[in-house]
Amino acid sequence: MKALNLTTLLLIIIGGINWLLVGAFQFDLVASIFGGQDSALARIVYVLVGLSAIYQLIPFSKAIQTGEVLAERGRL
Repeated sequence: MKALNLTTLLLIIIGGINWLLVGAFQFDLVASIFGGQDSALARIVYVLVGLSAIYQLIPFSKAIQTGEVLAERGRL
């Protein structure tokens, strides 16, 4: 489970960096690496990033329910 959590977190970070590049420089790194936005590999990466974001909702909601988020801010 920890490996899946770390993998999905890494994919979300990659997606966030890609969106930063798109927003700041109109440069889609994933598309340029994998042959354009419509290439099968780029679409797979986009889908994996999106699924990773959905998966990360689970640990996020658990952290909120257990008060982990407040503990990290020092307000528990």
